[in-house]
Amino acid sequence: MQLFLFYLFFLPYFPFFLLLLLINKSVYLLETSDGKYISPFHDIPLIAESEQVLYNMVVEVPRWSNAKMEIATKEPLNPIKQDVKKGKLRYVANIFPHKGYIWNYGALPQTWEDPNHKDKETDCCGDNDPIDVCDIGTQVCSPGQVIQVKVLGILAMIDEGEMDWKVIAINANDEDAEKLNCIEDVRKSRPGHLEATVEWFMKYKVPDGKPENQFGFNGEFKDKDFAVEIIKSTHEHWRALVQKQTNAGGIECKNMSCCNSPFQFSADEARAVVQSVRASKNLDKWHFV
Repeated sequence: MQLFLFYLFFLPYFPFFLLLLLINKSVYLLETSDGKYISPFHDIPLIAESEQVLYNMVVEVPRWSNAKMEIATKEPLNPIKQDVKKGKLRYVANIFPHKGYIWNYGALPQTWEDPNHKDKETDCCGDNDPIDVCDIGTQVCSPGQVIQVKVLGILAMIDEGEMDWKVIAINANDEDAEKLNCIEDVRKSRPGHLEATVEWFMKYKVPDGKPENQFGFNGEFKDKDFAVEIIKSTHEHWRALVQKQTNAGGIECKNMSCCNSPFQFSADEARAVVQSVRASKNLDKWHFV
């Protein structure tokens, strides 16, 4: 399959990821064990190296938390950081009876919802971000953690007129992973979970004075095969992005490993980016006065 062949160039990077914490616990960057900084958007392979078809998920927001962490797509190395609006850090409100995000929330790397591409089913263009994914497993993950997930289905959310797909998946290491293989398995084994997911996405912006979000397909979840096709499409859009074959829309495409990409840069250049944003060492210094 063509989808898998593209990743052979990336696989050597993946087993060596470490998490680096920067700037007062508000910015996360990924570093390999040999000291190279990488982009969680561009340098982590979409497909995980395993016997079954699993996808790598970059966790942005842990389950039960409220801080709106996300991959900063318009900054070099695309750090994971808390979103800011009008000078204030963003948090999601608690929508009764829920607390914060009700799953581990994040993105599939090497995907892009192209704002220049109009979805034929919903007539909406992409939201200019990697495709979102909800891990419905029981483990509470950490920002920047990379986990392998099984894709189960997808929800077509429309956010202020933009297409904003939500992939439903489960951590491959979860105790329920073997028995959950499709969206119907989730519906049967976890009554109310999918309905709660639709409700959460519909209402989570309402406390901030915004209208309820809308959905394609009348809010019905599409199956695994449909989800995989959407993921493939967003991967192809991402590939065109990093190969400079489309309008980047302000996206920062610098990367360490993407073949045929004019945006590749060196380890030294990446290190210089990190040094420019690293918190001052004086923050930890005592002053005796």
